[in-house]
Amino acid sequence: MSAAGPRFALVAGEASGDLLGAGLVEALRERFPDAQFVGVGGDAMRAAGMDAWHDAGELAVMGLSEVLAHLPRLLRLRRGLRRRLLAWKPDVFIGIDAPDFNLGLERQLKSRGVCTVHYVSPSVWAWRQGRAAKIGRSADRVLCLFPMEPAIYARHGVDARFVGHPMADAMPLNPDRRGARIALDVDQDAPVLAVLPGSRLGEIERLAPAFLQAAELVAEQVPGLQVLVPAANAACRDALDALLPPPGAAARVRLLDGTAREAMVAADVVLLASGTATLEAMLAKRPMVVGYRIAPATHAIVKGLGLLKVDRYALPNVLAGETIAPELMQDLCTPRALADAVLAWFSQPEAVEALEPRYRELHLLLRRDASREAAAAVIGLLDPRHVSVPVEAAP
Repeated sequence: MSAAGPRFALVAGEASGDLLGAGLVEALRERFPDAQFVGVGGDAMRAAGMDAWHDAGELAVMGLSEVLAHLPRLLRLRRGLRRRLLAWKPDVFIGIDAPDFNLGLERQLKSRGVCTVHYVSPSVWAWRQGRAAKIGRSADRVLCLFPMEPAIYARHGVDARFVGHPMADAMPLNPDRRGARIALDVDQDAPVLAVLPGSRLGEIERLAPAFLQAAELVAEQVPGLQVLVPAANAACRDALDALLPPPGAAARVRLLDGTAREAMVAADVVLLASGTATLEAMLAKRPMVVGYRIAPATHAIVKGLGLLKVDRYALPNVLAGETIAPELMQDLCTPRALADAVLAWFSQPEAVEALEPRYRELHLLLRRDASREAAAAVIGLLDPRHVSVPVEAAP
């Protein structure tokens, strides 16, 4: 460690990781004002004071064909980054999500004596739990966003810590539904359904037709229904626009640019794809119906090889240990079934009222000041001889 303070290297590969990294940098700098931070990040990490050797956008590729096209460049980037980091000699390297890129880099650095942390566990609770041991060969410590994850790592002898979820820190315990409706120009008394069929074009192709047909069926039973469909980006908006019902259909559908969180808070019910958005809907305290489909061949392989280890997929259900949000997967994800599940929420206000305290309980479970908890877990790996203030005093 240099006299100027500890050296931290971080690599984040997308917008969510950039925000996590920025919070961690800020929390570490509170403890070590003279610390140095370098690595790969975006605008948020730069604003927090990290010297970005590369932009996070250089790692943000999705889909098999896109990854294959960029693979030579990504491998060159990782080799160059490894050489530069070994020369810089960080006290701790923190890979933030982006497991395909970071775990390999972490493993290479760890083999050369660098202390490594992986922040955001892959979904080992859902499938391929044996990955936990492999991740442990890359990371000295894993920082988990969900409370059920450390026990899985412990079974493989891996040091993992639950630090909480930053989204639970950021979202209020009591969402401002009235304010969200004002912001979106939605009548306060209108019945509202938010429809979120995913943020990737493949998801929209597989899910949006069934979701929008379900919204039409719901509108036939719920007079005056307004349907809000947030689009994650311009490409998603174009794809969704091509699927909207024709003029004169029962559903009054509005495409929104972004504003997914506001749409969920404003809604009476949310119909959405399985994924992180289900956690956001839970924190928005809204009843939801979760649907998802993957390619039939992929589903058959995953099920046939026993890689899938859960009966529940939606994060609120996994966290609760019970089904509090209906899940309609694969062949069950039909317009009629989705519509019936949505209509059940509209017709049972007492069930919605009973749901909100459960959501609040789960919100509090995840609300732990994640950035400070993550910083404390990182600081705990520093050599105490090199820390001017005792490690035990870390926040």
